[in-house]
Amino acid sequence: MRYLLRKLGFYAIALWAALTVNFVIPRLMPGDPVDLLIAKLGQRGPVSPETRRSIEALLGTGGDQPVIGQYADYLGNLATGDLGVSVTYFPATVSSIIGQTLPWTIGLIGLATVISFAVGILLGTLAGWKRGSRLDTLIPVTTMFQSVPYFWLALVLLFLLGSVVPVFPLNGGYDVYTVSPGFTAGFITSVLWYGTLPALTIILSSVGGWMLGMRNMMVSTMSEDYLLTAEAKGLRTGRMMRAYAARNAILPSVSGFAISLGFVVAGSIVTEAVFSYPGIGSALLQAVGSNDYALMQGIFLVITLSVLGANLLMDLLYSVIDPRTRTRARA
Repeated sequence: MRYLLRKLGFYAIALWAALTVNFVIPRLMPGDPVDLLIAKLGQRGPVSPETRRSIEALLGTGGDQPVIGQYADYLGNLATGDLGVSVTYFPATVSSIIGQTLPWTIGLIGLATVISFAVGILLGTLAGWKRGSRLDTLIPVTTMFQSVPYFWLALVLLFLLGSVVPVFPLNGGYDVYTVSPGFTAGFITSVLWYGTLPALTIILSSVGGWMLGMRNMMVSTMSEDYLLTAEAKGLRTGRMMRAYAARNAILPSVSGFAISLGFVVAGSIVTEAVFSYPGIGSALLQAVGSNDYALMQGIFLVITLSVLGANLLMDLLYSVIDPRTRTRARA
């Protein structure tokens, strides 16, 4: 219980610090979102001070209000779930924009990250257990894809499989001309088809790192005394590989996976920009270009919660996989 409370206290402090940074950074950027919204509404000439103050209150920029007051209002609005109104997508609220775009990002980037981790760990386990095999010789090829800049690999695949050999669509999240959003077979099939190439790019660029790390840890773990003891007792090869070698070798990868899973939202920007995917990364780019404080803060909040939540979950899972962490915490 003490271990859990210490973890929760640490992440609570980290959350407060992240929320404070989230409040400060957008206000350091040049430009005035009020002027952008006035121009977006087609207003010609100066507006009255009353109108300007009303727009400032609507957008939550504060205007002449002291920073401390803005910060208190910001925390109060977060507590009630009010993230404000977006300048970029006015008059839509930030919550509605995030609700529309976040599922696309989680579905694509999140699923691709999980698949690449699972495939990389499986292949790395087999390659480390059978050193010198044909599978082991594939590691230089997979690490080559990881060393290539991600956006360049995405553009190459988009050119080859979307233009030269038009196997996959060039952009978008689904076929807007033939299907409508909804839980229908046609829409789901279209989403999967449009997301295949972006997901393939993510998997190719990341599976090599998981495979190489797991392979090296397997080689190191196989020299441990408990494996020699297990072999001397006559345990089956499969059980030795899974329950003894792989379980201990995967521990460093679990920590790395927590970071990767937490940055699913943040890492979607390049992917969605290259493939024009309708996710939260595209919305963040639009918000930065429009100095949309409210939308930027809302998306940064989602990123913060995803990173902290994923790391907290993996810390707790790590304590289950490796009970020694709980023992050290009690000590």
